[in-house]
Amino acid sequence: QVRLVESGGGLVQPGGSLRLSCATSGSNFKTISMGWYRRAPGKQRDLVATITSGGTTNYADSVKGRFTISRDNAQNTMYLQMNNLKPDDTAVYYCNTRPAFANGWGQGTQVTVSS
Repeated sequence: QVRLVESGGGLVQPGGSLRLSCATSGSNFKTISMGWYRRAPGKQRDLVATITSGGTTNYADSVKGRFTISRDNAQNTMYLQMNNLKPDDTAVYYCNTRPAFANGWGQGTQVTVSS
């Protein structure tokens, strides 16, 4: 079973940046498409960005040009670089496979964008 642990969240002012990390325990990480998801207060969990095993990326329209997803297969780790953060980006951010593995949801990492 793959274990996913998110980190790197925090409180940041509008326009600021954060880099999230997703550490995985699976030995086949490099063969799996992965994604970052987020759940804003009172809303459903949404897909933010995806990256295939070959490195092809895709983004939700709301984060295009501001967020960058990447992966380090040697370290079994995925990243989300978030720049020019906006208050609407406030959410708990999760990583999971894409499609999401039902038992793969971790605790997430809180990102709060506020002045």
